[in-house]
Amino acid sequence: MKQPVIKYDEISDALYITFEVGKPATGIELNDQILLRIDKDDKKAVGITIFDYSVISKKTEIGPRSFPLDGLNELSDDTREIVYEILLNHPVNRFLILSAYSPANIKNIIPITMIQSRYQIENHIM
Repeated sequence: MKQPVIKYDEISDALYITFEVGKPATGIELNDQILLRIDKDDKKAVGITIFDYSVISKKTEIGPRSFPLDGLNELSDDTREIVYEILLNHPVNRFLILSAYSPANIKNIIPITMIQSRYQIENHIM
């Protein structure tokens, strides 16, 4: 696979990561800040858009920020499984780190993600 095209729009504070330039895609809103674009037929990522990038990519005083992927709750079971598979594999896992939050009193896990460090994304070191 060729290198992704990475563009940052300072005015909108959005980071655009494109894996397949010009390919039609279905947008999956993972949360209010992260849009995953996929080819549902091929079950592959086409791109990722991260809104409010300068804010959500900053580390807190105790480490990187994590975000719940509450948009996954809106998906059908089949689509959710496709999205999980895409999130866990190359090339998406170079930019988003998928993990889970599971409070002791809740049986279900809550999927969360963390954005790779700004340095790695901005310098294409993965």
